[in-house]
Amino acid sequence: MKKYSKDDQVALAVWALDCAERVLPIFERNYPDDERPRNALKVGREWVCTRVFSMPAIRSASLSAHASAKDVKADQAACEAAHAAGQAVATAHVPQHAYGGAYYALRAIIADRPEAAEQFAYDERAWQSAQLPDHLREEIMTRIILDPRKKGLFVTIQKGPGF
Repeated sequence: MKKYSKDDQVALAVWALDCAERVLPIFERNYPDDERPRNALKVGREWVCTRVFSMPAIRSASLSAHASAKDVKADQAACEAAHAAGQAVATAHVPQHAYGGAYYALRAIIADRPEAAEQFAYDERAWQSAQLPDHLREEIMTRIILDPRKKGLFVTIQKGPGF
């Protein structure tokens, strides 16, 4: 697993939180009273601001957002948006979780707008790429792949050396 500097980890957390926040309205549109994904983003932003790491707080926020996703799994777009929040906050623990924030955000967009999935997903991926610091952009974005298939657009994370 690649080691990132603390500054890189913070930058990746900000990026993942921003990616997840962009799709949070997809979740909140149908589940406005479920605050678990929004709380995960709040906890993640608190860590970014203070850099005070509390494993119980990070784990609880992440697992709660993922539980929220499980609770709404019949609504794929909302489910993916909640997972994005759960992964984004977990970046405070392991930098590679940042990939999950972006990955699930793309999946939420594809599920939310299947009739225009390619346009919206490629636009979102371009936005995601532009938000990364220059020295991280190529490394991160070459692993997040949009793959057009017969059944629609598919998102993958290419793992391997250094992941």
